[in-house]
Amino acid sequence: MIAIKNVMVATDFGQAADAALRYGRELAGRFGATLHLAHVMETSYVGFGVETYVPPLPDVEGELEESARRRLNRLIESAGHGPRTITAVLPPSVPSVAIIDYARDHDIDLIVMGTHGRGTLAHLVMGSVAERVAREAPCPVLTMKSERAVVRAEIRLATRAPVPALS
Repeated sequence: MIAIKNVMVATDFGQAADAALRYGRELAGRFGATLHLAHVMETSYVGFGVETYVPPLPDVEGELEESARRRLNRLIESAGHGPRTITAVLPPSVPSVAIIDYARDHDIDLIVMGTHGRGTLAHLVMGSVAERVAREAPCPVLTMKSERAVVRAEIRLATRAPVPALS
């Protein structure tokens, strides 16, 4: 039997991430799981050439982290009551690596995250965090494109019997 005890939602505070949060909250609630809401801080290093980077002042980094924490807390508060939720601001890193490391370190059973659905050229140039996470994560990854996808998924969830346990 597959038990889902920890659901992670990775957010960049965008529209697709909001859709992922709604769906992740619903899944965590249905399975009685803990919801882990995580955001990877933006890298705030300043470059002055090919090999020269200046790290940000500690108080700037602290302000960025505090701002991210406030945004995570607002997301949780705006949704009202729901599953037990843990918020995490992950240190600046490659986002896919930070998400995968968090999932391993916290025994995450399912990752839910938004995807921007960029075209082929943008995908080649920018890559896809969701794709990298899906390939390397220690657990299944559910990606959400938009709010519209969540509405369709909610209709399906509402019309079905309780989610059966997989064996």
